[in-house]
Amino acid sequence: MNIYAYARVSARDQNPDRQIAAFTDFGIEKDRIYADRKSGKDFERREYKRLIKKLKAGDLLVIKSIDRLGRNYEQIISEWSRITSALGADILVLDMPLLDTRAKADTLVGKFISDVVLQVLSFVAQNERENIRLRQAEGIRIAKQNGVKFGRPQKQYSGEFLAIASAYIKKRVTSAYAASALGITRENFYYHVRKLKKSLPPA
Repeated sequence: MNIYAYARVSARDQNPDRQIAAFTDFGIEKDRIYADRKSGKDFERREYKRLIKKLKAGDLLVIKSIDRLGRNYEQIISEWSRITSALGADILVLDMPLLDTRAKADTLVGKFISDVVLQVLSFVAQNERENIRLRQAEGIRIAKQNGVKFGRPQKQYSGEFLAIASAYIKKRVTSAYAASALGITRENFYYHVRKLKKSLPPA
């Protein structure tokens, strides 16, 4: 049996080191750790595809959390089934020990719990993704009400940035959260927030 691990971050300037550290602490060799810097909207990722080609029956795939595998509810369920059924490999989610398909060898109850937890967490991951889209639309609406002009500036600030920046300005989220969600440094986030505020009309 070989043990592999998969890490993923959404942006190229984000760092998967914390995930990789958890894998090495688990005892996984570095040459068996695969990492992508790409969105989790689908499984069209270079390193993930390389990993899947390596997985064989009886192998174990370790991930840090379910959202590192993906964010689309139906696709996560389908991919989980492909790995465990078609390929015959097992999966362990470090942040959620109940998600360990090796439990299926012990009792049917263990397998049932794993399946239920997977479906719940996968739903939560997709629901959060859809909530982000709603917040983006709300951010654009609020920005327009505040006089932010769309056109050329729209190319500079995406709906996601406007939504998160608006939440930060209203003190609903911290700068650390905002920068992490956008995949930029906190200093860079501050710079663009200041620039955005200058485009707003005087209160």
